[in-house]
Amino acid sequence: MIKKEIAHIRKQFKLDHEMLKVFDIMNVYIMKESSEIYHYECQPFALVDREKQELYMGNFKKLLAGELDQKLFELKFQEHAEEPSQVLLHQGLVTGDTEEWMNLMLVLVQKMLADKTYERDTVVTFIRGQYFRPTKGRNEEAEESEKDEMFAHPFILCSVNSTEQPRNTLLFDYVEREFKYNVIVDPIIKLSAPDQGFFYPSVTDNASDVNRVLYCAGKANEPNIQFIEQVLTAEKTVTALEERSIFEEIVKEVAGDQFDAATIAHVYEEIHQIIETNEEEEPPKLDYRDVERMLTASGVEDVTTEKVEQAFQTIVDDRNYELKASSVIPKFTSKSIKIDTKIATISVSPQDLKYVKQVNYRGKKCLLIEVDEDVVIEGFTLNTETL
Repeated sequence: MIKKEIAHIRKQFKLDHEMLKVFDIMNVYIMKESSEIYHYECQPFALVDREKQELYMGNFKKLLAGELDQKLFELKFQEHAEEPSQVLLHQGLVTGDTEEWMNLMLVLVQKMLADKTYERDTVVTFIRGQYFRPTKGRNEEAEESEKDEMFAHPFILCSVNSTEQPRNTLLFDYVEREFKYNVIVDPIIKLSAPDQGFFYPSVTDNASDVNRVLYCAGKANEPNIQFIEQVLTAEKTVTALEERSIFEEIVKEVAGDQFDAATIAHVYEEIHQIIETNEEEEPPKLDYRDVERMLTASGVEDVTTEKVEQAFQTIVDDRNYELKASSVIPKFTSKSIKIDTKIATISVSPQDLKYVKQVNYRGKKCLLIEVDEDVVIEGFTLNTETL
């Protein structure tokens, strides 16, 4: 599943969208510290009040937001799981019986409750429906539009939302003309901030992939491994943050941990070039041969294929492991790299990193930045000193 495919699905989650149909919605209320279902209900989505529909659509759109391998993770199902959730989800996907679908989703909720106690009351929401995709690209010269030939993709989406207690407020009663203390006891469901969820099936090459599921984490780089392995019975995932850490450890294992800025910049440029020139649908990956080539091209000395291969084996216990290029390259803030020191934090674009050096001046480490123009601070131009 690629970013473009997720974006296509996500943008359809709004009311009255002609390329999305939601058939049924099911809500399950779980009491905190009880590990039991307190209440559940299922009804056609069309019968839900429009104001509620808007809240739900906003929640689902929020759930599907975020970067791949940070908040969204495409997972393979475990091949030899004792109670495979893939079977439950596939049965729920193809059944035309609403009651059967509801019972299958309740089995999934029971798996969520096994060996798990929630700190807050929690609501688990399921919907089933279908979205549409054109089967061919649009031809501007043809009389038919891309919507004339569509293919329906059935799906199940699950959102897990915690609740919070409302704050008591002071109100003014216009009729009685008096201030009143308003006490609210009903918990508020946090639809604006889903804890986690999933979308099934995933999508590969614009086709539904029933062997994969899209897991959605509540926070970046914090997937719930217990939910992934025990509830979804899917394979454990590696976050982009963890993948980048693996890359750094591999490089240190091969070449040490001290580099000049130009070398670091060259490595990032090599990775960026691989991403930019990739013509495949799948994101590019880096194996030990790619890493060896990049380090050599960046001027790192004494790099051999055997060294890099052994580093992969040492760090990840798999010499054939492949790193996602998009995860390895730093996630720049405003397309810049941050250099943190005790005195200041400096942001530099990746291509300008080669103009930054760490030097020794009068026995002290200093950061030297080459510039083409005078430096202006708060309207004042700095004097140029000769070292």
